Amino acid sequence: MRTGVRVAGLMRAPAPTISAAFLFLPLCIMVVLSASDAETLLQFKRSLTSTTSLRSWDPSVPPCDNRKANWAGVLCMNGYIKGLRLENMGLKGEVDVNPLVSLTHLRTLSFMNNTLVGPWPSVISKLGNLRSVYLSYNHFSGEIPDDAFTSMKFLKKVFLTNNEFKGQIPLSLASVSTLMELRLDGNKFRGQVPHLEMDTLKKLNVSNNELRGPIPRSLSHMDPTCFSGNSDLCGDPLPACEISQLSPSGLLKIAVILIVLGVTLAVTAAIFIILVLRKHPAGGSIEEENKPAESAYRSTQSSSVAPAPKRGAENGKLLFVRNDRERFDLQDLLRASAEVLGSGSFGSSYKATVLCGAVVVKRYKHMNNAGREEFHEYMRRLGRLTHPNLLPLVAYYYRKEEKLLVFDFVDNGSLASHLHGNHNLEEPGLDWGARLKIIKGIARGLCYLYTSLPNIAAPHGHLKSSNVLLDESFEPLLTDYGLIPVANLEHSQTLMMAYKSPEHAQLGRITKKSDVWSLGIVILEMLTGRFPENYLTRNHDIKADLASWVNNMIKEKKTAQVFDAELGRARESNKGELLKMLKIGLSCCEDDVDRRSDLNEIVKQIEELKEEELSDDGVDFSPR
Repeated sequence: MRTGVRVAGLMRAPAPTISAAFLFLPLCIMVVLSASDAETLLQFKRSLTSTTSLRSWDPSVPPCDNRKANWAGVLCMNGYIKGLRLENMGLKGEVDVNPLVSLTHLRTLSFMNNTLVGPWPSVISKLGNLRSVYLSYNHFSGEIPDDAFTSMKFLKKVFLTNNEFKGQIPLSLASVSTLMELRLDGNKFRGQVPHLEMDTLKKLNVSNNELRGPIPRSLSHMDPTCFSGNSDLCGDPLPACEISQLSPSGLLKIAVILIVLGVTLAVTAAIFIILVLRKHPAGGSIEEENKPAESAYRSTQSSSVAPAPKRGAENGKLLFVRNDRERFDLQDLLRASAEVLGSGSFGSSYKATVLCGAVVVKRYKHMNNAGREEFHEYMRRLGRLTHPNLLPLVAYYYRKEEKLLVFDFVDNGSLASHLHGNHNLEEPGLDWGARLKIIKGIARGLCYLYTSLPNIAAPHGHLKSSNVLLDESFEPLLTDYGLIPVANLEHSQTLMMAYKSPEHAQLGRITKKSDVWSLGIVILEMLTGRFPENYLTRNHDIKADLASWVNNMIKEKKTAQVFDAELGRARESNKGELLKMLKIGLSCCEDDVDRRSDLNEIVKQIEELKEEELSDDGVDFSPR
């Protein structure tokens, strides 16, 4: 598009009219696409009932504006519909996927936790570019055609948990070489587990079905619980198969093996007897000669199977605080393969692969501010918190010396890694639409914490960019929240963000507005792209903080230089919104706590901001 601008400068008088029409062509195309997409989604919606949650699907408003979605449950990228995430929306009816075939950029389809009925939506196979299909926790039923996944060459995740599917597991799943996660648990599948030999498959769950026969060798490394609830399944990692459980081909193989072994043993025995007769021509006793060797063998064998030391009787128990997660025990966690994600003075975190999925285990050594019963009660309270912008606590482990908190693993990384990591054409930095969406999500999650934990001075207490995770649609998830009541005070004061606020430095206290200050720092970090590294030190200089730097740049009339260069042309096309957000961030970081904005007021101001539509005809003069 930049070439069009240059050509326009060289042409004579009539040219600008032609050039302008050419430049506005992409915008016209986008409007037509949006209208077509809107009609497609509305046609899809007509197949459903109880669609109150989809009331934002307004035909007068395009579903997508660049990366911003105007319709609930719609995921957008560059103006196209990238996915549908219609989870927990109370949708009912027999879903008709046919209209979605025209959405060629569709990558994710999720109808989880609704009351949808009917057979497998066979048209899904025509959505050849799908990466993820999530249909769990509905009432889909019937058999899935054997060739249902034949044309889905890019599929990575299939979740069909807790439906009423029956019949054989589709053999075409074995042809999906990109498959990473497969969840078929809680259905009525019968027959054998197919051979899934792709190297990409990391998570599998076929538990609680009616499967039988031997587990394929390619899946023998999976956790046994992935196959539990199928009484007739056998073979590694479950107990060995009995003869009656084997298939005809398996019986034939065993028969051949037994015949070969029998012949081999007979030949070996014959050779052994001949050698012995030659060595003992007078009929000497073999038994006497073998006694010392037998004795030595028994001695060695006895020492190798000596009982292991008994574990302490006071081993703790992993306690789950949610009913919508699979259970596993502490030993599963300890045996699981683990990857260190981070380590610091306050604690360390690990990624562990247990059962059929990955979790994050956070280990805290300085968390003794609450007694045993008080700690248990508080963890149950945290476990009841549910919000789209909170990473929910799944389970915990209590021991006086240390505590373990278990959360779901989010593989898209933290806000800090996206802001300050290495970027390239394949992995560009966050654009303004994504940053605005993330700020809104953080503010909503924080507001929910203030409502749910009203008696805590700073309900989050440790808000910073590395404690904000991003899911695959860049929706923010707050972590490490609500720990002030249980963390040791001396460690909290040196490590947690709320205790780095101006009011604690000046007055030795934290308030409800300490989290507001932390929110302001995150907002300024997202606008400037600067990492607030001075907060990592114990005795940081408040006068040299990020807010002070921004204020100084404004006083020097260098406001334009404040914004992150990776925002590109948004620094001009969205200048008004950026300046409003900058003002909001600075109002959060007001040193005088009495003059600092209230959280509800801040959230209201943030929600009022909207991303202006970006056309493709703009020329980017920003430095790179």
